[in-house]
Amino acid sequence: MPTPFESAQLLLTLYDQRREETLRNARTFFVGWDPRSVEDVMSTITGPHSGTVRMVMTYWDMAASFVEHGAIDRQMFNEINGEHILVFAKIQPFLPQVRQALINPDFLKNLEKLVMSLPDAQKTLDARLTMLRGMVAARAAAAAKA
Repeated sequence: MPTPFESAQLLLTLYDQRREETLRNARTFFVGWDPRSVEDVMSTITGPHSGTVRMVMTYWDMAASFVEHGAIDRQMFNEINGEHILVFAKIQPFLPQVRQALINPDFLKNLEKLVMSLPDAQKTLDARLTMLRGMVAARAAAAAKA
């Protein structure tokens, strides 16, 4: 088990990496991406925004692997972060089919373990996805008025 200081150091490193321009731009794109089917997911994963979407998903899977393997304290990670839940909420309904299509049964397995270990995980996922879709719709409506 990591010490609180060790967890904090790794969390600060992860936070600093999130500020890197390419990842920041990918995260911005990901927030507005709203897959409604496995076809939506696969066409994005294999299309022009492939690297963008994969960067965000694999970043959070990597961070989750640190938690799952004991390098970062689970409670501290979940108290400091929330974006990983939003990322998983977008892909979760399609994950079995995406894993099959990618021929990768372990795709996002650490992120899945971490998020699904939360109390009321499915309720939390549904609420976050609803909240995010509302935010995206509000931004679009505001932009249309401008």
